[in-house]
Amino acid sequence: MSKKVDSAATKLFVGPRFRRIRRQIGLTQTQMAKELEISPSYVNLIERNQRPVTAQILLKMAEAYDVDLRDLAAADNDRFFVELNEVFSDPLFREFQLPKQELQDFVELCPDAANAVQRLYRAYIEARRGENTAASRLAGRDEIANTDDNPVERVRELIEENRNHFPALEVAAEKLRDELDVPSHDLFRAVSERLRERHGILVRVRSVDVMRDWLRRYSPHRKQLSLSELLDDTGRIFQSAFQLALAEAGSLIDSIVAKSSKLDESARRLFRISLANYFAAAIIMPYTRFHEAAENLSYDIEPLGQRFGASFEQVCHRLTTLQRPNARGVPFFMLRVDNAGNVSKRFSSGSFPFSKFGGTCPLWNVHATFETPDRIVTQIIELPDGARYFSLAQAVRRSVVPYGQPRPRYAIGLGCELKYLPRLVYSVGLNIDKVEATPIGVNCRLCERVNCGQRAEPPVTRTLVLDETVRGVSPFMFAQEQSN
Repeated sequence: MSKKVDSAATKLFVGPRFRRIRRQIGLTQTQMAKELEISPSYVNLIERNQRPVTAQILLKMAEAYDVDLRDLAAADNDRFFVELNEVFSDPLFREFQLPKQELQDFVELCPDAANAVQRLYRAYIEARRGENTAASRLAGRDEIANTDDNPVERVRELIEENRNHFPALEVAAEKLRDELDVPSHDLFRAVSERLRERHGILVRVRSVDVMRDWLRRYSPHRKQLSLSELLDDTGRIFQSAFQLALAEAGSLIDSIVAKSSKLDESARRLFRISLANYFAAAIIMPYTRFHEAAENLSYDIEPLGQRFGASFEQVCHRLTTLQRPNARGVPFFMLRVDNAGNVSKRFSSGSFPFSKFGGTCPLWNVHATFETPDRIVTQIIELPDGARYFSLAQAVRRSVVPYGQPRPRYAIGLGCELKYLPRLVYSVGLNIDKVEATPIGVNCRLCERVNCGQRAEPPVTRTLVLDETVRGVSPFMFAQEQSN
């Protein structure tokens, strides 16, 4: 009896996630079967959840590929479920009353189909808002392209699918940084010299009257990279490293783009730019050194920035990419918002349920940082399902702008699951068990918390209650039972 139990315990039905890993590696079923010493038909049955992945196959995968077997866990399912739940909370689907367990099963068994539903819903939202219509999508085309019309969201999806970590770029960037062999404070000079000596590209810092509308501009005909004098030191390093990324890792970046599912021209270009940005950050903060420093400094952001010559935003973004197998960092999520609440960056190596079709909760203190510039504020937040996270945030702004022009300001939010807080320097002096968490929601349209004075709209999952004889703390009252 015990042998049967032990045997069952070594079997996992993880077909969709197994298929995702195979596709990320870039192998056919036949190729993977050969390397794992099993038949192609068995790989096919595994991916259709008709056969389990045994412990022996897992061990062979770990030996054959540079993958973390935790990728076979259901960590992504939580995020997919939250996103799909958001979709089906729309009044468009209200009459169906889909049980949450049904959605959970859908995400578990058919993740690709769940992604397809999300993309279709997003296209519907854009069409409804007048941002995109079926007529404009088809105008001048002979056929319907199998791509998203919103390149920003499509590229965000691709980055999320890779958990914001690209191993090939990390290895190449570390090799390049080792060849430069200079301390952080001398990196701009070293990158500029490399561009000139290896690629014939001259780097020049130009005056604001020449570069009034640009921070970086590259002329391929003159082979000249012009940087605005308005860029601070960290900005100059990053923009020159971006150019070096295109010069030395362009073919590698193109190969990653080519392996992705079919992209239209806008999404392809944006993905290429995003990967070049990723490579630039990896040059400035090479993985092994940065990961070790982050652990030794208990993820203290400002000393990390000082050590590697990086800005607060650059360090926060880099922290979300530390997903190398056997050298993982804390799985952070990050977002950047302006003072109107618009989200311009969103990255996650964890499971935080970002909203794809709305803003963020105003009770999250990332918004309050505009009142306390240049100061890190911390907060423990709790979602309606009871999940708790630690969050820190700081407002940042461009250091120099010409007189009379508005100075862009953003709030950078960084967070992780509460269980990781003891690894952070920000836990010093905090008694986690006694600190009261701030209850927040994903956004107002999905949050069912009552008596919230910050509520901007009623939840779409509840019936609005209108009573002229009372006025509650919240401007909107709604039925506690789900509407029919």
